[in-house]
Amino acid sequence: MRFASILYAVASMTALPAAAQDLYQGGNWSAMASDRRAVAVGDAITVVILQSAEASNTTQSSTRRSTDLGGGLRAGGVDESGQLNFGGGFTGRGEMRRSERLVAQLSVTIEEVLPNGDYRIVGRQQLRVNGENTVIGVRGRIRPSDIASDNSILSSRIADAQIDYDGKGFVSRGAKPGLITRLFNLLGLL
Repeated sequence: MRFASILYAVASMTALPAAAQDLYQGGNWSAMASDRRAVAVGDAITVVILQSAEASNTTQSSTRRSTDLGGGLRAGGVDESGQLNFGGGFTGRGEMRRSERLVAQLSVTIEEVLPNGDYRIVGRQQLRVNGENTVIGVRGRIRPSDIASDNSILSSRIADAQIDYDGKGFVSRGAKPGLITRLFNLLGLL
């Protein structure tokens, strides 16, 4: 009985031969020469936001109107004449210029792989510096071929892009008009 239990213990300690499929699984190892690009839901991609917009609008109008009415009357020794003039004019000019520039970089994740192979991405970055809270959000659709070798993509390559930039804090509050000014604007007085 003792010999049988020793033999059983020795047999259970011997290792079974390893099979090739146990040592290597293709999905777990990336090749040494390949790029590490995002390909699946949850993978991260760096979005480089370089947005610049400029708009200009100039309007000028001028109107001038004049009506003259004149007449005279002569009868016997009476010589009377009269004249009546109407006139009006308007000259107006308006100009609007607007320039915006946003440069930022943030990481987003693949939210969905679409049937055509495109990726739906979504991401948000929140910064808080000296009481000022800034939030940058990006969402849209990208093509895998537009992803660079460093796993980044330009914001100009995002289809259906929604880029949100919002800030709140004492700097933002200081740039807004006061209550009286907003009230006058609402009433059309300014």
